[in-house]
Amino acid sequence: MRVVRMNFSHGSHEYHSKTIQEARKAIAMYQEETELPKVVALAIDTKGPEIRTGKVSGGEDKAEIQLKPGEKVTLSTNKQLENNCTKDQIYVDYQDLPSILKPGNRVFVDDGLIALVVKESKGEEVVCEVENGGKLGSHKGVNLPGIAVDMPAVTEKDKEDLQFGVKEKVDMIFASFIRDAEAVTDIRQALGPAGERIKVFSKIENQQGLANIDKIIMASDGILVARGDLGSEIPIENVPLAQKSIIAKCNKVGKPVICATQMLDSMTTKPRPSRAEVADVANAIFDGADAVMLSGETANGKYPAECVRVMAKICAKVEAVLWYESMQNNIKQEIRTSGGDHISAVTTAIAEAATVSQARAIVVASPCSMVSQMLSHMRPPCPIVMLTGSPSEASQSVVFRGIYPLLVEDMVTGNSDFRTVMKSGLKLLPKMDVIEPGQKGSVVLVNAMSADKINFRLFTIQQPTKAEREQEQRCQKLAMEQRCKEREENFKKMLEEKELESKRQSLNEKEDAEKQKCKAEEEAEKKLELKKCKELAKEKKKKEEEKERKKLADKDNKADMADRWKQAEAARNEKKEAAMCKKLKEDQ
Repeated sequence: MRVVRMNFSHGSHEYHSKTIQEARKAIAMYQEETELPKVVALAIDTKGPEIRTGKVSGGEDKAEIQLKPGEKVTLSTNKQLENNCTKDQIYVDYQDLPSILKPGNRVFVDDGLIALVVKESKGEEVVCEVENGGKLGSHKGVNLPGIAVDMPAVTEKDKEDLQFGVKEKVDMIFASFIRDAEAVTDIRQALGPAGERIKVFSKIENQQGLANIDKIIMASDGILVARGDLGSEIPIENVPLAQKSIIAKCNKVGKPVICATQMLDSMTTKPRPSRAEVADVANAIFDGADAVMLSGETANGKYPAECVRVMAKICAKVEAVLWYESMQNNIKQEIRTSGGDHISAVTTAIAEAATVSQARAIVVASPCSMVSQMLSHMRPPCPIVMLTGSPSEASQSVVFRGIYPLLVEDMVTGNSDFRTVMKSGLKLLPKMDVIEPGQKGSVVLVNAMSADKINFRLFTIQQPTKAEREQEQRCQKLAMEQRCKEREENFKKMLEEKELESKRQSLNEKEDAEKQKCKAEEEAEKKLELKKCKELAKEKKKKEEEKERKKLADKDNKADMADRWKQAEAARNEKKEAAMCKKLKEDQ
């Protein structure tokens, strides 16, 4: 397995983020177990300007509906049906569908497995008759053969997905439904400056893409022949010719090309492929494909690991019988015609030396991947072991035919000494099994640490015997067990430290709580005492005020009595005076 491909026609960003984490975790575990720094790339397959059905009602992503020949079915653009498709009404996410379809047009669904014939278009609906039936799941592709569809090259969803890829540091983009070179430019613009290092592979899936294939190849970093949708867009008998033509054009200019879709389709439900599928994979390799791809077989199938093993076996068997001299002669003729540079001349010589000497491997030490990729273009009959210190260069080279990138620690840390780097690389070579145990073999060592001074030499190495390998594996196993034990002990120590820290923290929290409690109680007592003092002061003040009022009242009473006495005295005096006046009057 070279590439983990994530299909963004399905799943959320959260789902794909988990997939990326699990993939990186699995790669790290493999590297640790084998002590071989194998590289696996991560690729995003965009949804693109494609048309898809909605979700089948039933609540599960794997729910299906049965469409039978002769039945009527309505394709609708009504959003209310998006998550509630039935055998009578199926949601389609292209709003202009009713306006572009006419009676008699055909509609292919799910890579052409289901065929519908249009009977009537009205409003938001297209009434169809099922021509070829089958089981329809959720979010399946819809093709409209021979009908021009006006859709943007990069949708808003694609832009969000591409930025997600930049954030997650994926290695390549498989851009769906590329119709022209301008679409590739739009993809690069959507990736932005932060995504400049990401390689763009254009998926050829329609007639427009085939018509503009030469310009698309030049604008892209690679091509993916998506035969499923392509077979629904062009006559089915033209698909093998299109496949061979695209692969030949890519081989001619040295661009990697991937052949995809339904290569081992029967293994979705069965543990063994059909003979025709085996021949299909083999023919893609004979055609010159750099890589072959599994999609539904591993995404939804019952036997994903078996699919990868079977495909790897087919590839190994076919590559062992290819006529490499003929392939190299064709490429040399092309280089002579177009006029190659000095690197082309050197890589041609390296491939020739590897072929004539029957070398078991070409080991290239270089800070960049250009020399290894140009060697891949020359199709040498042995693996190209690329020693590099750049993870991105390594990941983006895995789709080139025959390249096996290895991350050398010396180069990762910045060491550019060829002898040191090559020594580290040759230590890893026995683990790749390029030579049988105990046997001798020639390898071509290439010094490409400097682009203007590339040189190579033949070197003979001997693989350890089977017993030595077994001993080494036992030592590795013991070393791994020791590492696991140390990790377990470190983990226990960490847990104990965490537990002690937790206990200390708990005690500190208790002490803090006690202090807070005491402080609260002291404050409560102070508040209570202050309250009592205030109440006593208030009561004392009240008594003093009461006493003062009594004094004032007594004083007022005495003054009142004095006034009354004075008034009584005055009254008595008046009476005396009146009596005296009366007596004087009487005396007169």
